[in-house]
Amino acid sequence: MSSVFAKMFRKEDPLVYQDKDSHLIRSLTTKDFLALGVGTIVSTSIFTLPGVVAAQHAGPAVALSFLCAAIVAGMVAFAYAEMAAAMPFAGSAYSWINVVFGEFWGWIAGWALLAEYFIAVAFVASGLSANFQGLISPLGFKLPAVLSTASTGSNGGLMDLFAIIVILLVTTLLSRGASQTARVENTLVILKVIAILVFIFVGATAIKAHNYTPFIPKYHVNADGSAFGGWQGIYAGVSEIFLAYIGFDSIAANSAEAKNPQKTMPRGILGSLLIAVLLFVAVALVLVGMFSYADYANNAEPVGWALRQSGHEIIATVVQAVAVVGMFTALIGMMLAGSRLLYSFGRDGLLPKALGKLSNNLPNRALLVLTIIGIALGAFFPFTFLAQLISAGTLIAFMFVSIGIYALRPREGKDIPEPSFKMPLYPVLPALGFLGALAIFWGLDIQAKTYALGWFIFGMLIYFGYGMRHSTATVDKEKEAAKKQAD
Repeated sequence: MSSVFAKMFRKEDPLVYQDKDSHLIRSLTTKDFLALGVGTIVSTSIFTLPGVVAAQHAGPAVALSFLCAAIVAGMVAFAYAEMAAAMPFAGSAYSWINVVFGEFWGWIAGWALLAEYFIAVAFVASGLSANFQGLISPLGFKLPAVLSTASTGSNGGLMDLFAIIVILLVTTLLSRGASQTARVENTLVILKVIAILVFIFVGATAIKAHNYTPFIPKYHVNADGSAFGGWQGIYAGVSEIFLAYIGFDSIAANSAEAKNPQKTMPRGILGSLLIAVLLFVAVALVLVGMFSYADYANNAEPVGWALRQSGHEIIATVVQAVAVVGMFTALIGMMLAGSRLLYSFGRDGLLPKALGKLSNNLPNRALLVLTIIGIALGAFFPFTFLAQLISAGTLIAFMFVSIGIYALRPREGKDIPEPSFKMPLYPVLPALGFLGALAIFWGLDIQAKTYALGWFIFGMLIYFGYGMRHSTATVDKEKEAAKKQAD
């Protein structure tokens, strides 16, 4: 039993990761990480969440829900920035926690993020498909149900062909390298931000001041038992909105491919989150100012609806097209990060080592596995009930990274390089980041927590049944002991 605990708490030498990741090409700049972060965070949710949360929970105070969620995300992002600057390794939270807390805890943090990437790839691809089909249907293009929707047992669907195609397109792009992917991502993100700014300025001309009063509606309980109005409603909105901000962790997963990571990683992580917060809050304020928040109840496309009701049909069509572009950029970010995380698991032997092999200095085997799983989830299975599992898994990783700062600081300047960026207000802010992530996790519904528990039980079975025995640290130690015995 003591040997089991020794393996679980065994900390990886950071020099080992530095050596293993040295074959990855460092080609990404601050500009690339800003685009990657904004592209992943500011996805289709910016066109839907402000209206949905305003109608269901917060009313005009939806902007406060976005700000509260951003404060928690920001505190965690500071921890991510210091970790990424000090340890620019592939795999982000998995690799960092492996170094500061030990192998088992690194596995738990990485396994939590893996749930985010698997499900997010499937969700984004399916959502992109639905929006794209909505764009082309007025032109007379319509696939039969058997090819246009995932199987749910009642709608005649078998597979979502467009979801499959878009995942394969992104896989092809990523297999050519991070630098080429970054060029495409940068262009698409610029177009998306321009379109969002157009909505903000056009929508601002239709704002009516009376739609902001009362800014915080009186508290009551909705028919489904959730909170509306008051600070209770704002808090209920935070748990739902936080899902929109979690994309900044996808930047850190690619830190092994960053030029001058001491500077590019903090700037990319914090800069992209700041841009995203400003855009989300602005869209939310304009949206609830254009029409009463109650008008957005059960509205799947509140931004497009508000523009059309204001007489801006053409701009509404452009926004829907941009929503498709936005999901494409988010899919690039999630698949890029997910493939690097799978590569890290294979690199360390916790999953089959084939995943850790590079092809032309790229983790394309890991990318292929992520593609297959993403297609299986996005094209063939109904998965909407798993939506909050993305948040649940990521929040757990966020808690690990926040408290990981306490284990990192004593080692900086010793076996871990002194980073150029450090989390401010230490030692208070790491604790606040942990507590903030815990509070949002607590606000998730019981179903999300139950499925998260099932995912972690499955992950522990894999670790104790395969990962612990095949870990490169275990194998190397056994080889070293056998060599000493032979000598």
